[in-house]
Amino acid sequence: MAGKRKPKRATAQHEDLSKPSKWRLQHGSFEGPVRMDDPETGTPVAHRRAVDTLGAMLANGTITQAMHDAGAVFRAQFRAAALDTVRASPLIRIPGGTGDPLTERNVDARRKVAAALDALGSQDSAAGSCAWHVLGCEASVREWAARQGWGGKLVGHSQAQGILVATLGVLAWHYGLDKGRPGPANRPGAELGTERGRHP
Repeated sequence: MAGKRKPKRATAQHEDLSKPSKWRLQHGSFEGPVRMDDPETGTPVAHRRAVDTLGAMLANGTITQAMHDAGAVFRAQFRAAALDTVRASPLIRIPGGTGDPLTERNVDARRKVAAALDALGSQDSAAGSCAWHVLGCEASVREWAARQGWGGKLVGHSQAQGILVATLGVLAWHYGLDKGRPGPANRPGAELGTERGRHP
């Protein structure tokens, strides 16, 4: 008498952990893996970098390298200024403390962000709002256009992308990254707020 065959047990399909998950790929693409040594262990690892809005626009040829770099400078200054709303809670709490004091680095970065926003026409302008939300808070252009917009009015996606391109062009001039004349941020005495070194 032949024995009954046992049904094959279905093996669970395991996701390849060396690649980004399907869920993560829905939220933006990645560059190819870059192989390098881990600084702590020395073992070779593959790093994948997520392509952000500026990286995608640079790859498409929508913006120049100077515009991309200007956006990166503004983003770095925005982070150093601690202006984003998401912050880590301090692990050590001092009783009776009044909050986290700003360091000189934070204050200096806030001055630079304020100067950049002034060059864009203030934070209330279309370019200033775009720089704050898209470059600083790292929202997508579509998200900024749909949720924030400018002056309480929603902005179409193509118009929002045009505003971002114009914003990056002004920032490239402001930081002196454009091959033309140096921007105000790079003039002598600019950090002191003096008029010394102003070009005619």
